[in-house]
Amino acid sequence: MKFLYRGLAVVLIPLAVLLISACSGDAGKSAAPSVPVMTALVKRQSVPVNLTSIGTVQSLRTVAVKSQVDGVIAGIHFKEGDEVKAGDLLVTLDQRPFENNVHMAEADLVTARAQARHADADVERYKPLDEQSLVAKNTYMQFVTAAEIAKATVQAREAALANAELQLSYASIVAPIDGCTGQLQLHEGALVKANDASTVLLTVNQLAPISVAYSLPETFLDRVRLAINAGKKLAATAVGTDAASKKAEGTLEFIDNSVDSTTGTVLLKATFANAAHELWPGELVNVETALGADEDVIVVPSPAVQNGQAGTQVFVVKPDQTVELRSVKVDRVDGDITVIASGLKAGETVVTDGQLRLASGTKVDARPVGVSTAAAP
Repeated sequence: MKFLYRGLAVVLIPLAVLLISACSGDAGKSAAPSVPVMTALVKRQSVPVNLTSIGTVQSLRTVAVKSQVDGVIAGIHFKEGDEVKAGDLLVTLDQRPFENNVHMAEADLVTARAQARHADADVERYKPLDEQSLVAKNTYMQFVTAAEIAKATVQAREAALANAELQLSYASIVAPIDGCTGQLQLHEGALVKANDASTVLLTVNQLAPISVAYSLPETFLDRVRLAINAGKKLAATAVGTDAASKKAEGTLEFIDNSVDSTTGTVLLKATFANAAHELWPGELVNVETALGADEDVIVVPSPAVQNGQAGTQVFVVKPDQTVELRSVKVDRVDGDITVIASGLKAGETVVTDGQLRLASGTKVDARPVGVSTAAAP
């Protein structure tokens, strides 16, 4: 029996050593290292409502310059791309035919006036004879009628002269508005037709002030209309598509009278002074419209919000330094911050970097944004 107990003791000692080793291995596995992550606090703050949309620069006035009379171009008095003022001479047609028409109309008017004076003299000469019944009544009335016809003829000749002078003025084509001239389509010696739909001499675009047309989602329509109806001037900023150099400040001036049902957007127009001509007709720009601010809303840094199978979600750091994957509802994104409609409350901590190594329950080594993990103990 002593031999059996001694042998059993020899067997039990190695088993105990194995069990201790196994337990030591399990303890090592459970003590997994914490995952280093960057974190930020969930805050409440005021967030400006700035809506960005792509718009097209449009001239407030664009005029296609055409000839109002038939003629041959005799002279060009501008260079393509020149800045012109309303009334500046642009093109002249050969004026000789129109001057001849003026001279003919003047001669006709002189003749008509002379005939009118002669008819008036006849009336004055026969009037006393009619009063004394020394001439037939019909004879006197013929002279009165002839005088009235002569007076009407004078008026017609005056109108013909005025029209001839008007046609002569049309031979000098002037700038209809202040603006910038475009490409010249015809040159000296070319024959132009009056109001020819297929022929435009040039186009003049107004550059200052200028407008930008753009669209916003209809969900913001009520907010825009309420602000304008309250007398507020909504600021609009035009930025070049490179989002760098070009900036112009203007105000929202127009809301279209209907929503585009195919896109769910409404057309808006903002007006810009454009004194330095930063904006150019036909150019594409980004337009930022300031609609005030959302007060006291829940915000987190935008990198904290991830897209998952269940929608938008964030990792929330719990007091025991483990993380919880939580679904959230995003209201909108404003640059580096995201406005949260539901799912978070102020004071909670969310992970902003390092989410790829996380799952619910993972222990983390949380460091606030701006603190280097390398320098952390």
